[in-house]
Amino acid sequence: MKSQRVVVGLSGGVDSAVTAWLLKQQGHEVVGIFMKNWEADDGDAYCASNLDFVDAAAVADVIGIEIEHVNFAADYKDRVFAEFLREYQAGRTPNPDVLCNAEIKFKAFLDHAMRLGAEKIATGHYARVRERDGRFELLKGADPLKDQSYFLHRLTQAQLSRTLFPVGELPKTEVRRIATTACLPVAAKKDSTGICFIGERPFREFLGRYLANTPGPIVDDRGRSIGQHVGLSFYTLGQRKGIGIGGLKARGPMRGGGDHGAWFVARKDMATNTLVAVQGHDHPWLLSNHLHAEDASWVAGHAPAAGTAAAAALSAKTRYRQQDAACGLSADAAGGRFELRFDTPQWAVTPGQSAVVYDGEVCLGGGVIAG
Repeated sequence: MKSQRVVVGLSGGVDSAVTAWLLKQQGHEVVGIFMKNWEADDGDAYCASNLDFVDAAAVADVIGIEIEHVNFAADYKDRVFAEFLREYQAGRTPNPDVLCNAEIKFKAFLDHAMRLGAEKIATGHYARVRERDGRFELLKGADPLKDQSYFLHRLTQAQLSRTLFPVGELPKTEVRRIATTACLPVAAKKDSTGICFIGERPFREFLGRYLANTPGPIVDDRGRSIGQHVGLSFYTLGQRKGIGIGGLKARGPMRGGGDHGAWFVARKDMATNTLVAVQGHDHPWLLSNHLHAEDASWVAGHAPAAGTAAAAALSAKTRYRQQDAACGLSADAAGGRFELRFDTPQWAVTPGQSAVVYDGEVCLGGGVIAG
């Protein structure tokens, strides 16, 4: 690859640090950008943005590149966080990382990088881009344990054409080794988790700052009252911990088998403000053979053609860190909606989460689960 001006999103973590180091070693002109996207509670113990910038700046110093601190907090609040809250308020469980990638990292950040004269941008995501006949494909990361294509499925041809994922070709262990060998100061830093750009924090307490919580009844699959919930927005389908009924014993024979002592959130009735919980991991109410999704986004710009061999051999994930599940796809003519039918029932298919479709290692795109 010829030398290019590449703007790298430096987060203060090891993956983006190695991304920048690799590109510099390849002879590219590398510029680092640290994105600040959350400032509502900078003094909060859970907000590590300032510390992350110190780490990112230290990495840039070792590599010998410039770094710029850019504030996208207004964009994040308007484009990502507002939608995040709307979804929770409606009883769904959104995936902020998907929206954050589409609206901030590969839109606001990409636009800023282009204004700086970048030919490409790069991030520390575990995914790959492949060009074929002038079209771009999004591929899974080479490390199956770290693959992040699920979070990137809304990227377009225009975005992929300008994007590099250097660590997507590597296993995480090799990324750590490179960081150590290159004396990068974040070589041993643990991976971040939590809400995109907001970080790790007590989630119910955090949501409670922004959402009204109206308590209501918890009932079992027979309609019997088994407790009180603190507000439907604070629960997600398949949730086991924190429901508030953990000590309650089974009443008579249970359906679904499995661990009869464990309760799981199975349904949320917004109209009556009722939470439904069932016992047993494999309870029928937690299993689905099909789903329909909306707000679809296809990497190729259109849905896979119905009736083709490729469309008949697809798989999908309905949540991150899930094994691909064989499925059939039918999409409407405009491609904005689609339905998936699975060969085997899927567990706790959750409205608001993303259903992401694959053809082998190629991520085709996906949509938001509606039901």
